[in-house]
Amino acid sequence: MPADRALRIVLAEDSVLLRDGLVGLLTRFGYEVVAAVGDADALLAATAEHVPDVVVTDVRMPPGFQDEGLHAAVKLREERPGLPVLVLSQYVQRAYAAELLDSGDGTGVGYLLKDRVGQVEEFVDALREVAAGGTVVDPEVVRQLLRRRRDPLARLSPREREVLGLIAEGKSNGAIAKALVVSDAAVGKHIGSILTKLDLPPADDTHRRVLAVLAYLRS
Repeated sequence: MPADRALRIVLAEDSVLLRDGLVGLLTRFGYEVVAAVGDADALLAATAEHVPDVVVTDVRMPPGFQDEGLHAAVKLREERPGLPVLVLSQYVQRAYAAELLDSGDGTGVGYLLKDRVGQVEEFVDALREVAAGGTVVDPEVVRQLLRRRRDPLARLSPREREVLGLIAEGKSNGAIAKALVVSDAAVGKHIGSILTKLDLPPADDTHRRVLAVLAYLRS
């Protein structure tokens, strides 16, 4: 798509091998990597210099290899709330995901496990979604967090819990309807009820599934 080709990216990853691989991958899909750096300070400097359309960063970076990349991403979104940021993490960290998703204006943010990079089409689709202002959460992150906390689901009916679980797995309305042997209209009604019971304001179709899951995770 022509819009993709215009996107300028600042990439932050301390592993030279993975960094070079990502540069090659992004370039192959028509993105322009204006800077590829290896630590959080360089990420902040490169973003200030190049004013990119999207930032892609690892969580753990020098010097402490804790959460320097994440904190840099949050800082960038505080300074520029609408800046799309896609964070890559080696492991599922609920605190990391929550801090990132709560940053900026709530749009244009993604949290993926690094394993997802190997699934090239999924990774590129996630980047495209984030760049367009969407919210992307790795399905494995969602699955693990859903297993850990059940209390917020007490407000939902058993059928609504089934629907939310399928939403968390990334299934479409049609796929949910097929799995539950109900109509698409019934699925739409269940989703509307879930949004209401989770006190979630209306959202467009692109965001409503992930917003429902995030409302649950933050409760």
